[in-house]
Amino acid sequence: MAKRGKSGVLRFAVAVLGVLLVAAALVLRGWYGAGPAQKPLTVLIAEGSSLAGAARALERAGAIRSAGIFLRNAKLFGARAPIHAGEYAIKPGMSAAETLRLLQSGKTLQRLVTIPEGMPSILVHEKLMATPLLTGTIPVPAEGSVLPDSYAYVRGESRAVVLKRMQEAMKKELARLWATRKPSTVATSPQQAIILASIVEKETGVPAERPMVAAVYSNRVRQHMPLQADPTVIYPVTKGKPLGRRILRSELEADNGYNTYARAGLPIGPIANPGRASIAAVLNPAPSRALYFVADGKGGHVFAETLAQHAANVKRWYAIRRARGEM
Repeated sequence: MAKRGKSGVLRFAVAVLGVLLVAAALVLRGWYGAGPAQKPLTVLIAEGSSLAGAARALERAGAIRSAGIFLRNAKLFGARAPIHAGEYAIKPGMSAAETLRLLQSGKTLQRLVTIPEGMPSILVHEKLMATPLLTGTIPVPAEGSVLPDSYAYVRGESRAVVLKRMQEAMKKELARLWATRKPSTVATSPQQAIILASIVEKETGVPAERPMVAAVYSNRVRQHMPLQADPTVIYPVTKGKPLGRRILRSELEADNGYNTYARAGLPIGPIANPGRASIAAVLNPAPSRALYFVADGKGGHVFAETLAQHAANVKRWYAIRRARGEM
């Protein structure tokens, strides 16, 4: 009887141990195993949320199976580091353990808004206002005050904060580039550099040409010649948006402070937000005596030092256009 009693106790203990091992395995699997997310998810953890509040948000989004089980296991296995508010990207199958570590890391989902080189401020304004996850309103920023680049933002961030980040980036970059200016620049102030760079930006889409275009306009400034840049004629009409038609004679003759056909020198302000390369080109133009340029039919331009050379280049350009049926 004694042996049979001891054997029964042993079998019972083994059974209990087996149950405990299975339970432990299930708990570990629930914590470290694949989570329920079948596709990429985003979860917003509100400012001031506790771990319990975060768990409820995760459960609602389908990132975890149970807020209660998540909390229990977090206390058993999770580090004691606090969680951070923000929007998080949950990958398909992300485990509960990985999810907790993500919230503790503060690596929130970063979204990007891109401002292309040469975008005028009216379009910067429209782009920011059309970004649905930003909040608040902003005025049209000062022309030339935004540095073209890609900027990260998070859900719920204010447009004013994002715009300020763009403008602070321009101030910092302009100061850096201004410190590297060469004696060959005609810009006598950082603002003049922005004005001239905005014209260079609008006049060529070929990066390698920027120093040459800057040289042409710099040479014209030195010789007190009108810059005769079409984008400066268009700017007062559209504030930088495409004109969509030919420039009118009345617009070429309008003396409004921007029109570089009507008067010599720089316009009264920038006509776009120039990028780093155009600002650098203005501050270190190519060593050239060119005063003219015209399209070469291949996407770039051909440059000339004399009016006679320029006239011949224009004649070739017109021949190319006629051959294309454009004239």
